Amino acid sequence: MNLNYTPEELAFRDEVRAFLEASLPADIAAKVKGYRRLSKADHQRWQRILSAQGWYASHWPKAYGGVEWTPVQKHIWDEESGRYGVPRSIPFGVNMVAPVIIKFGSEAQKRTYLPRILSGEDWWCQGYSEPGAGSDLASLKTRAVRDGDHYVVNGQKTWTTLGQHANWIFCLVRTNTEVKAQEGISFLLIDMATPGITVRPIITLDGEHEVNEVFFEDVRVPVDNLVGEEDKGWTYAKYLLTYERTGLAGIGLSKAALEHLKALASRRLRNGRPLLQDPTFSQRIAQVEIDLMAASISNLRIIASVEGGGMPGAESSMLKVRGTEIRQAINDLARRALGPYALPFVEEELNLEYDGEFLSDEHAAPLAAQYFNNRKLSIFGGSNEIQKNIVSKMILGL
Repeated sequence: MNLNYTPEELAFRDEVRAFLEASLPADIAAKVKGYRRLSKADHQRWQRILSAQGWYASHWPKAYGGVEWTPVQKHIWDEESGRYGVPRSIPFGVNMVAPVIIKFGSEAQKRTYLPRILSGEDWWCQGYSEPGAGSDLASLKTRAVRDGDHYVVNGQKTWTTLGQHANWIFCLVRTNTEVKAQEGISFLLIDMATPGITVRPIITLDGEHEVNEVFFEDVRVPVDNLVGEEDKGWTYAKYLLTYERTGLAGIGLSKAALEHLKALASRRLRNGRPLLQDPTFSQRIAQVEIDLMAASISNLRIIASVEGGGMPGAESSMLKVRGTEIRQAINDLARRALGPYALPFVEEELNLEYDGEFLSDEHAAPLAAQYFNNRKLSIFGGSNEIQKNIVSKMILGL
């Protein structure tokens, strides 16, 4: 495997840098680099800029409005995005349901939904987890019963990220109770404006309204909104989760966070000298940097395999485990660097526009909130314990 970029890839990197320097709004980049909250309007504004450039659906086929970036180009984009402070694209539409529709959906579904994802007209959320069906997703109980040209859906989804903004949700629902659990699940596209849907907020430990509960009570969904075949949804879900888990590694984000950690540690003093010069703390930073370098190389190895025609399987689980552990370790070191200042935070301080008095170190509010929020990384997208089971079965044969 050649870890050096080709001249064409270096030229692409230069093109990405020039675009970001010219087009990335300074206020959005400041929020990202300062770990401040991004509004729905911020995400939509950046999506419009990316769409105008033609880079929003980077991995889609050109026939559907994508640009078909190679895996290496996507890797370069992720690295430069972390460096410049680019917001992560909300993945549920462009990176999750769209690939499923492209591979398994009907032509009518492709014509209907893909252009609306590109334009930003639709904001999607994910209806997978349920109370009692998180890592053990096959035990989900939300039912969809066929009634003529509709399914009648009843049940509950939870941890629905940004569902308060969404106008569409893709859901796993049980359509057959007489077969093995995984074989009785279907994949439905549901309009959030349909009568019978209720969204209730869940406020997380960092004070953020990021996730929700979604309730379905006699919700009528057209049969035309079924993706693929009835009772084959588990296959489509596994395909989607491969995309999600690889993205959760967040190598570019971790590299940017590591640089921020080093800068923070160089400013914080302990016993009269910068924390970065403390032997114990610097050793911890060195260890997480080594781990990140190893994960980055593993990511490039998997990219090389995909470029050769492969498909990430258990490798995406490996990346998810190590990538999320590294991101959490960096968050933890930043929290330790702040010391007692990391304890309090005022919710208003998380907004870039806040101009009141900071009650603590100005870095504490966003970093403390991010530390709490990112405890979820080892759980969502399939808990790390489950990912280790996947690796042990698929690679080690245990």
